[in-house]
Amino acid sequence: MTLTIIPVEELPEVKPGDRVAELLLERVELRAGDVVVVTQKIVSKAENRLEPVDADDPLAHKAIVERESVRVLRRRGDLIVSETAQGFVCANAGVDLSNVERGWVALLPVDADRSARRIRDAIRARTGLDVGVIVSDTFGRPWRRGLTDVAIGCAGVAAVVDLRGGVDTYGRELLVTEVAVADEIAAAAELVMGKARGIPAAVVRGIDPAWLREGSVRAEIVRPHGEDLFR
Repeated sequence: MTLTIIPVEELPEVKPGDRVAELLLERVELRAGDVVVVTQKIVSKAENRLEPVDADDPLAHKAIVERESVRVLRRRGDLIVSETAQGFVCANAGVDLSNVERGWVALLPVDADRSARRIRDAIRARTGLDVGVIVSDTFGRPWRRGLTDVAIGCAGVAAVVDLRGGVDTYGRELLVTEVAVADEIAAAAELVMGKARGIPAAVVRGIDPAWLREGSVRAEIVRPHGEDLFR
């Protein structure tokens, strides 16, 4: 399998009420089976998930972090690691000051799977093409330094591919292997988007057609509390 990753360049500053699908289609020619990866930030802006804060107070957003957290797992100085209503465990409940105007913060979409479905459905309505859509965000990882992009919502593409019951290259049965392909696609797309290039979307072409099905990050990737050894 050969993948091609295409940055969607020259997107304008997204504003509340903008139609993300239309902005994308004006700048990239899609093919059936493509997976479009869009950053949480432009989805949150389009959905008006923005709130004002005191631009001169570096801790002004902390009250919003507390409100957006359903459970605080750790505190260290000004850093809060918490669980959001969507089930994500992340720094500051996903409340973010980067790539938004001074004096504002961006919150996570209320339902990023639904956001992905809306973009997917709008692309299908405009073009007749079936594509996958992933909403990505930047997360840290326990026990490992560095950040990476992961999927927080998806539509038209699997969040997880279950390989259990298959065999490895030595013929041994796979008993626990579930691959978070939506996270892998999101991380691959980030390689061409970057954190400071102003490119908030990319197209990943060449995905295995077997992965192109209805998907849900919340249903497939977010681990239920009963299976979580660390909460």
